[in-house]
Amino acid sequence: MSATATPKAISPVAPASGALPASEGSTTDTPAVAAPGAAARRAPDWRIRFGALSLIWGFSFLLIKVGTEGYVPFQVTLGRLLSGTAVLAVAMVVRRERLPRGVRTWGHLAVAAFFLNALPFSLFAYAELTIPSTLAGICNATSPLWGMALSLVALFEDRPTRRRVAGLGLGFLGVLTVLGAWQGFSGLDFGGTAMALLASLSYPIGWIYVRRTLAGSGSSTLALTGSQLFLGTAQIALVTPLFTSAPDGFPLLPTLAVVALGALGTGLAVLLQYGLVAEVGPTTAQMVTYFIPVIATAAGVAVLGEQLSWNTPVGALVVLAGAALTQSRAKGVRATGSGATSD
Repeated sequence: MSATATPKAISPVAPASGALPASEGSTTDTPAVAAPGAAARRAPDWRIRFGALSLIWGFSFLLIKVGTEGYVPFQVTLGRLLSGTAVLAVAMVVRRERLPRGVRTWGHLAVAAFFLNALPFSLFAYAELTIPSTLAGICNATSPLWGMALSLVALFEDRPTRRRVAGLGLGFLGVLTVLGAWQGFSGLDFGGTAMALLASLSYPIGWIYVRRTLAGSGSSTLALTGSQLFLGTAQIALVTPLFTSAPDGFPLLPTLAVVALGALGTGLAVLLQYGLVAEVGPTTAQMVTYFIPVIATAAGVAVLGEQLSWNTPVGALVVLAGAALTQSRAKGVRATGSGATSD
């Protein structure tokens, strides 16, 4: 069965994939994908899929780092988008999804592709040339904070509460802790860190734009996301030859990393996300966001041997606590959009 809901709100579920919102973004909204009964019975338990999604998105930053060891950042992004688009194209064919119609819709999707895919994917790849994958994963966790701050300005129905404002302040205090502000940011690569933070900011900008322009388009979320990835691929394909030359070869490990990054982290992960939202709702599904920096940090330390000072995990926990507070709602109040985080 195809997805029928259109993206109205900002989903906090997909910071690593850059997909369009898969749900209304609140605890009371209708899921974007209604899974057929037979398919739902055959699917693994949702906890297994939740764990798989956390691992896939958490390992994305390690895969970016490995990919940049053999390819320049634009090539990593292009390979990632090509692989992810291929996976969603197959899913669309299997589910007999129709492409969106209308020049206006495709124009809006092109803008969404830039802010949700082409720009953040490229920024993260460039950032990891000079910063550890652990720091990139933690910077990604600031997307809910950026999203809330932007939504208070851009989404007039998203009213601030003292708890959410406190969460915003706590989250950015955590960012300063991660960066070691009391040490004068000693040993920090400002360029790479700034690019990772800008990538995280790009996601909520894209989600707010999607909410304002693509709600009620009549196309399924899967069709919109697949088309968005295709446009993002086309954008990077046009830019890459202007700034890079063809690779001298195709080293095995970086190539496998880029293909896995796209096929798993930008393709399969989106399908897993839709299934989780349909089965357990967006509130539970969005909890995957809080596992991503933990897994990214563990993977960077265990696999890549990256160094970790005490302020990095402590600051990351503070960031996540702040992000969780920005998602909170007063009892009895229906959520109309989180403004948070969609990678």
